[in-house]
Amino acid sequence: MLKENRSIDQQYLAHISEDRRRNQTLQEHLIKTAETARQFASAFGHGDWGYVCGLAHDIGKYSEDFQKRIRGSEKRVDHATAGAVELKNMKAYPAAYCVAGHHAGLPDGGGKADDGSLPTLRGRLKKRIPPYEAFGKEIGLPPLDMPKIVATTRGCFSYAFFIRMIFSCLVDADYLDTEAFMRGMERELENASMEELHRRLWQKISLWLASNEATSLNGRRTAILKECIRTGKKEQGIYHLTVPTGGGKTISSMAFALEHAVVHELKRIIYVIPYTSIIEQNAEVFRNILGTDQVLEHHSNAEYDGDEFQMLRLATENWDKPVVVTTNVQFFESLFANKSSRCRKLHNIAGSVLIFDEAQMLPFDYLLPCVKVIEELVQNYGCTAVLCTATQPSLQELFLSKIIKGEICPDVRKQFLAFRRSHMVIDRELDKASLIHRLKNEHQALCILNTRDQVQEIYEELCEEEGVFHLSTYMYPEHRRRKLQAIRASLQAGKRCLVIATSLVEAGVDLDFETVYRELAGLDSMIQAAGRCNREGKREAEESLVHIFWFAKEEQKRNDGLKLAIRVSEQILEEYEDITSPEAIEGYFKRLHYFQGDSLDKKGIIKKLDEQRIDTIPFASVAKEFQLIENDTKAIFIVDTPEAVGLKDQLRYGIRSRAVMRAVGRYSVNIYEKVYGNLLAEDALEVLDEQIAILKRAEMYTEAEGLKVKAERGDAVFF
Repeated sequence: MLKENRSIDQQYLAHISEDRRRNQTLQEHLIKTAETARQFASAFGHGDWGYVCGLAHDIGKYSEDFQKRIRGSEKRVDHATAGAVELKNMKAYPAAYCVAGHHAGLPDGGGKADDGSLPTLRGRLKKRIPPYEAFGKEIGLPPLDMPKIVATTRGCFSYAFFIRMIFSCLVDADYLDTEAFMRGMERELENASMEELHRRLWQKISLWLASNEATSLNGRRTAILKECIRTGKKEQGIYHLTVPTGGGKTISSMAFALEHAVVHELKRIIYVIPYTSIIEQNAEVFRNILGTDQVLEHHSNAEYDGDEFQMLRLATENWDKPVVVTTNVQFFESLFANKSSRCRKLHNIAGSVLIFDEAQMLPFDYLLPCVKVIEELVQNYGCTAVLCTATQPSLQELFLSKIIKGEICPDVRKQFLAFRRSHMVIDRELDKASLIHRLKNEHQALCILNTRDQVQEIYEELCEEEGVFHLSTYMYPEHRRRKLQAIRASLQAGKRCLVIATSLVEAGVDLDFETVYRELAGLDSMIQAAGRCNREGKREAEESLVHIFWFAKEEQKRNDGLKLAIRVSEQILEEYEDITSPEAIEGYFKRLHYFQGDSLDKKGIIKKLDEQRIDTIPFASVAKEFQLIENDTKAIFIVDTPEAVGLKDQLRYGIRSRAVMRAVGRYSVNIYEKVYGNLLAEDALEVLDEQIAILKRAEMYTEAEGLKVKAERGDAVFF
């Protein structure tokens, strides 16, 4: 216990070091936090709000009860509500939310009837708390005017977004100051400037830009690159980058981003990508050009273990790196989150170039909320956004027209014709026997089907043939990685290679087949599938066929998630001779958005935020509702490798560290709850907890197909 003396007794303390030898005064902590939060919030013009939140957040620690606790008392003390009460009295409700939630998370606003027993803001403001008047001797709270924000909706959505951004400034500043005191030193980040990163990229691309080649594929890629650099000098807003497969959009989009960042003095480039496979590929490209320590990957597979990665590991907490590569899930869920750990990084999104790669993969069920937060970031937080894809999802009508700046690369139709490497054939209805017969006569072919069950059925009809591979999410990620390595080796060696797969191979998987068969699906999926045919352009386009087909009704497998996309694709097939044309793609997405209607915001997120007053915003409820990956699946851990055996032992001992669970994910298969229930009934699982179960019956997982279970009309059938 701390040895007290008169000088210590007279001080109001915020923290005591773990070794009990050093103290941080409360006044020092509040002022440092306030100054850092002001710096963060100044990035979007509201430094005064960050400063006041920083000053107010811990004034409850001026209570005698808290000062006794920090010196050894066991009594728990609420030190966050006091600041919220002071801010409420100042009519600064946005700041009151932030201070009240700086530990527990942004609360729901609540209603008039809420009392002090409830965790809502209104409830917290009625709570009995220890006296803290001593704060006035050391800290004064300056007045605040309501923030001036350009509303992107007719209600409270923009204010809710502002509160979350100020909350981010506060909690990150609080964490950083507390961490610096506990460690005895501040973080020392060696982040390069945008000008330096621009110079490094220029070293890489200068020879390409000097080339006068025009008609070759490399020449056309260089033309796209030059357009990106030219447009990067233009004003901020929302841009489209529509580049066909093979057009070099990874480097070109980075060239736009760095040019734009230098011209407009922006501080960060954030790539938002749907698949971890694409993230890992793109991040590796960026690291090779810009430097390993300048690129942060933040997703479930990213690992920064070891002392040499300490700064990158810390940077995942608040994205304090010049280039961040992350997932749709991490990016958008954080922007609707209420917990401090998820929100710390949000203020570092302000003043960034945001690249949404494979923009057609923005989640349809939450498309309107996602569009609105992109709009907020561009309109009120100094960002520029780029929707980057080969199949542009036609979102113009969902955005405010004044911030849409148009297409980066002109003459999209000409670009698509120049990069076309395959020919699409509409085979229409095809029975399974005919499909199997055709595949048997192919040398190197990819067949993509809509359900995992269908993939298993077709594979089993072909598995006795030479060079046939099965690929689906019935295989755990490490297993799929090994399979993809074997497939690539087979293709590169010119061996016979037939792959029966789900849509997981359509984006971010670098494979090149002579022929592709694609079951009717969404138009964007079919075009992505075509990108796996003659990918390297070694054959004539007319000889590289992509067959679009569908099974007879009695042979189809249910996939409710694709019903609307298939119906719209059928209309496009009837109306457009070339379904890969920009016009057909635009028509597809416009109809899809129209038919989707209210389902573009299926949880009513915008309405829940808009139809509120400033003191009733439901932050905690919305955070719970906004989940891009619905929790209707269960993870099954497969133990068939030495590493998996070691992980199994750790799980049984109750070890659930982030590193362990991330590793477990590489050996897990996700299945629907009904199938999970049937596996339980068959005594096939060892259930450890709600997070994870271990497959007990080894014969149900094979090297060829992965998990041998299929769901038919909700029932599980075991092989």
